[in-house]
Amino acid sequence: MSAGILGTGIEEGLLLKPVTYPWAMELYDQAVANTWFPNEIQLGEDLADFERMSEEERHALTFLMSYFNPNELLVNKALAFGVYPYVNAAECHLYLAKQMWEEANHCMSFEYVLETFPIDREAAYASHVSVPSMARKEEFEVRFIKRMTEQSIDITTTEGKQDFVRNLVAYNVILEGIWFYSGFMVALSFRQRNLLRNFGSLIEWIVRDESLHLKFGLNLILTVLDENPDVATEEFAAEIKQMIVDAVEMEEEYNRDLLPGGILGLNADYINQYVRYLADRRLDELGLGAHYGASNPAKWMATANDTLQLVNFFESINTSYEVNARAGS
Repeated sequence: MSAGILGTGIEEGLLLKPVTYPWAMELYDQAVANTWFPNEIQLGEDLADFERMSEEERHALTFLMSYFNPNELLVNKALAFGVYPYVNAAECHLYLAKQMWEEANHCMSFEYVLETFPIDREAAYASHVSVPSMARKEEFEVRFIKRMTEQSIDITTTEGKQDFVRNLVAYNVILEGIWFYSGFMVALSFRQRNLLRNFGSLIEWIVRDESLHLKFGLNLILTVLDENPDVATEEFAAEIKQMIVDAVEMEEEYNRDLLPGGILGLNADYINQYVRYLADRRLDELGLGAHYGASNPAKWMATANDTLQLVNFFESINTSYEVNARAGS
């Protein structure tokens, strides 16, 4: 009998078949089918749009690049040090390897944006340290990797398993499932106003990858909870919910720096309502219940949002996702 999805044995997980976790294999297959390369998109065609954009619009685009570029690589550190070493199913390792390549590809996509548009690269690179709201988000995430890498995590203990889940919540649910989606909405809003259409296509491809990352992370959390009933205590559930609420407050502060004034049809309040809506969805998907009761102000983002079915944090029933049902959409 399998010891479960968690484990650190080097000699375990060396045989792919029979597959223990079909959802991981399905996600790997879909991720491979989604493979793309940044230079397939003619970003240069958007240069004329960039030239006629307002200062605030250019600031928003630069701010997004400042945030996304280092954080795609930060996710890879979280996967390499905080996830990959602690799972022992071959199909999970396959998916994680593809996800890490995708994060590298996203990093190269944002490099392509920085190379194409006349953005001050040094200023953009410096912002994730020099802008307090951006640095605060990064510090929040780094704290979780440090716990996984600098401390001795014993994955056989309840506390060790909880640390593993905390790291997944920090990266898959908060960073990729809320903070990234907030930025994607702003990036795609340019296309809603008939600006930066090719850049919008690039972001759409990234969103397609990220929706699978989110599915994998949630499936992994649910599997760990299902196989380890000792992990999902009421206190732990309350802590996870508080992590998400704290993350929303950080994102709201960041969005006020992203859009200090407002660009056509979009301001910080609008984005922050979307952030609260996203947080409610993620809380629901973990079975923790909506916190804000926020409606979706960006109905046009529905295809990107509606990728997951509800699950329950306490019962930890790992229901199978209809992963390929959306493949043709």
